Amino acid sequence: MVVINSFQLISFQLSALPEIAYSYYMISSYKNLIVWQKSMELVIEVYKLTDAFPKTEMFGLVSQMRRCAVSIPSNIAEGKQRGTRKEYRQFTMIAFGSGAELETQIEISKRLGFCEKEDYIKVDELLGEILRMLNKLRHSLDN
Repeated sequence: MVVINSFQLISFQLSALPEIAYSYYMISSYKNLIVWQKSMELVIEVYKLTDAFPKTEMFGLVSQMRRCAVSIPSNIAEGKQRGTRKEYRQFTMIAFGSGAELETQIEISKRLGFCEKEDYIKVDELLGEILRMLNKLRHSLDN
């Protein structure tokens, strides 16, 4: 009887069917990243927050904030799927940049008085956590 551990089985599967096994691993893996999951949460929270903004901002700040929020998990996923550490790092930096852009737009909307301060708390905390996680991820990809 031959005993095969899970690593050997995965190695065999990868060598036997490289395209299928690798793409399956890559497709499912970004969804397991906590930073991706939290950034998906952020998208929902930004949509809820901006629903209360004046209708005159629908094609202004509302659109900008929503696009920035959507850009964060999208770039995390795309970078992870690219397959190289260098590209993954680059897309992580783009996601971080979108987060900083969103942070600025949130501050603008606060100063314009579009919502109550309490409405921003969850978005502020979640975005701060995501930015810290992206920064750590970026630094881990430097090695």
